[in-house]
Amino acid sequence: MKAFVTGGLGYLGRNICYALADNNIEAVVIDQIEGSDDFKLEGCKFYKADFGDMAHINEILDENPNIDIVIHNAMVSAVAKSVEHPYEFYNQNVVKSMKFFHNLKKRGIKNIIYASTASMYDIVPGFLVTEASPLKPRSPFGRSKFITEMILKDYCDAYGMKVISLRYFNPIGADYKTRHELEHKPGSNILERLIKILNYEERVFTIYGEDWETRDGTCIRDFIHVSDLANANALAALNFDKAFENAGGKYKNFLPLNIGSGMDITVREFIMAFENVTGEKIPVVIGERRKGDIPGSYANLSLAKRTIGWQPQFRVEDAIIDVLKYYEY
Repeated sequence: MKAFVTGGLGYLGRNICYALADNNIEAVVIDQIEGSDDFKLEGCKFYKADFGDMAHINEILDENPNIDIVIHNAMVSAVAKSVEHPYEFYNQNVVKSMKFFHNLKKRGIKNIIYASTASMYDIVPGFLVTEASPLKPRSPFGRSKFITEMILKDYCDAYGMKVISLRYFNPIGADYKTRHELEHKPGSNILERLIKILNYEERVFTIYGEDWETRDGTCIRDFIHVSDLANANALAALNFDKAFENAGGKYKNFLPLNIGSGMDITVREFIMAFENVTGEKIPVVIGERRKGDIPGSYANLSLAKRTIGWQPQFRVEDAIIDVLKYYEY
């Protein structure tokens, strides 16, 4: 099997490359970061390229024929940033992606795994969401992903394409094998913010609101180890056609899947877990709620288990330990 991976050298992308290599999936990987051509990982071929540059993309595809599946991971993310800079999010996540998908269609490449987000879900009682839960994205980032899912659904119906859309919850952690072929690239998640306090790069951790309607007043989130998320991509690729069969006829050409830990953890509880692992006390201040945030959501994973045979293997504490390994704590 051969996969074409966009955004393959960011925080999520690097770990997806590891998972593809672990599962013997050959990968052609593009990213815009400097030195992309110099990266080395067995089974992966790297190119410095913008997925919006169709001429360059076509050159790369010509050099690497017989692509079985595309993993479209290139995106700009972060809810708070999207509120301040919506153009960047809609341009990258919607406009450029739509043109990229159309180019794939013209080349006869019809199987896509799409990196989506759980931030498009509406608030539901108890915060547990299934793929059939109501959608109501509250930020430009969430809306950009929602719009692109709608575009992909229409492409599937009109052009005979098939898509598995992986709705990521809150990825944290680092490669569980602590490999260094592709160095750990920090994300902007809660765990990396706590690491900055250990490094004295920041003085206090800000909790955005303590008056949410949750068990301790802080937001409920579903934190998933990035290696689990990466493995979901590999299993979605390996079981792509079978996944639609296993869906039982409800999802014929567009299959959304929740990719989370299936565990609900408040922000305060996560800080406590970090303190327990590190033995360090984290100074905390309470800030105002951020625009685009919701009180909580976490994933029902039954559809992902049934369709691609995936389920998470790691705990929150494992993710904390794996990041600390990279920072040599």
